[in-house]
Amino acid sequence: MANPWTGKGNPYTRQEVRDRLQQTLNGGKAIIAAGAGTGISAKFIEKGGADLIIIYNSGRFRMAGHGSTAGLMAYGDANAEAMEIGEFEVLPVVEEIPVICGVHASDPRRRMWHHLLKVKDMGFSGVNNFPTHCIVDGHFRNVLEETGMGFEKEVEMIRLASKMDLFSIVYVATADEARRMAEAGADAIISHVGTTVGGSVGVVGATCTMDDAIERTNKIIEAGRNVNPAIFFLAHGGPVNTPEDVRLILDKTAAKGFVGASSLERMGVEESLTDLTRRFKSLTI
Repeated sequence: MANPWTGKGNPYTRQEVRDRLQQTLNGGKAIIAAGAGTGISAKFIEKGGADLIIIYNSGRFRMAGHGSTAGLMAYGDANAEAMEIGEFEVLPVVEEIPVICGVHASDPRRRMWHHLLKVKDMGFSGVNNFPTHCIVDGHFRNVLEETGMGFEKEVEMIRLASKMDLFSIVYVATADEARRMAEAGADAIISHVGTTVGGSVGVVGATCTMDDAIERTNKIIEAGRNVNPAIFFLAHGGPVNTPEDVRLILDKTAAKGFVGASSLERMGVEESLTDLTRRFKSLTI
């Protein structure tokens, strides 16, 4: 669907996004969604053929040379930053593919229905629950849950987004979270198995093994499918970093695609800039 005012492809309805993803699968291709923290990232991710672009507040930190986990900290207004990246950097340069807005659903300063109206009016085609509390555990997770800032707020946001015809692609870390998101109407569920390894600011020891990632992803998919078999299931994070890693996940689980943020945007910049600079520095006089 072309925007009647601009001729560009954004925004899409919820069903139109679903139809596009199904068309990718019908063509025998994996679904690839990519995080973009800058306009130039979004422009060339689209040229590379990604199916979706997702705007995370962490993209701004990531592309500034910091770890993506900074997006979970109180270093800024996550909702305002995602909207700003979308309005001034990504939406103006993306030509055709749907753009998804990260939403910090537990922000007590937001009337979520009002915020989602602004997300939709901006030209986003859907929402993602980021920053997400699904990757927080232990005592602090219990505190968040007990003080009304837990994962249920993210579930409520997705339930509301579904009623507003916004496509929803969500992170979960457990089978129970997958069930709850499926019941709320999530269109796509991402098995989040931990912060991405590798690169200059990736984690080293604070993640699971590939065998663990496969097992967790399968449990998450099974739980979600039991509620709604029409959900799109994707993988993300932890040891799932390279195309070869994703190939293994696709072979060993029922996932149909991959969501890459650090593994696409940050790794691409780190490797290409380093290699290109070395090529220049190899010149002699």
